[in-house]
Amino acid sequence: MEYTVRKLGSLAGVSTRTLRYYDKIGILKPARINSSGYRIYGQKEVDRLQQILFYRELGVSLDSIKEIVTAPSFDGAAALREHRKKLLEKKEQLELLIANVDKTIALTEGRMDMSNKEKFEGFKKKMIDENEEKYGEEIRQKYGNDTVDKSNAKLQNMTQVQHDVVTALAEQITVTLAEAFKTGNPAGELAQKAAELHKQWLCYYWNEYSKEAHAGLAQMYVDDERFTAYYDKEQPGTAEFLRDAILIYTGLKH
Repeated sequence: MEYTVRKLGSLAGVSTRTLRYYDKIGILKPARINSSGYRIYGQKEVDRLQQILFYRELGVSLDSIKEIVTAPSFDGAAALREHRKKLLEKKEQLELLIANVDKTIALTEGRMDMSNKEKFEGFKKKMIDENEEKYGEEIRQKYGNDTVDKSNAKLQNMTQVQHDVVTALAEQITVTLAEAFKTGNPAGELAQKAAELHKQWLCYYWNEYSKEAHAGLAQMYVDDERFTAYYDKEQPGTAEFLRDAILIYTGLKH
């Protein structure tokens, strides 16, 4: 069966403007243009659109989707299996959050008691979901799904005591880094202390530590404007200073 832009948009629940944009950027070309100048889509294009929408639902950027679905090695069946796995993970996350919200509502209405452990479990899940939404794509591309999944699992299994320690570490890093930045010397004692504290903080989240991964993350703080904005909000240039301190600390500064 063949579809015009309007019919395909209606079938898939997307606007005709979106389909025209997908054509423009080369992610979804029509099968042909008919004699009247209309874009015509066949089954192959319908399947491609389904894949695109799956990836969009998972928060993948259009540039990344284009690289994936246009690659000669792209396997549609394998992609669908991966989509299913991710959707089941998302379903599990949503069900946990819904259950936590239900308990919180019942707690505020005086219908039940909610333990601090249950509140903490919901908090950790919320942190993981927010990190995935904000940084998930870049982190997974840089370190791989397995590494990120293990890191998320480690956070989910973190105890309240461990969380208190890692929170205190984060505050200590902020204070030490601010003082070190004033010296202007990333190789100095204070800067290297900040790098060491940063390593300790990472080890609460990472399944295993490596100097290369530590240095790579430090570089991401400079390359990704969201990380840069976080570190530079009080003192512009702090992200680069921390990057340099970590590169020196790991022995990977060229």
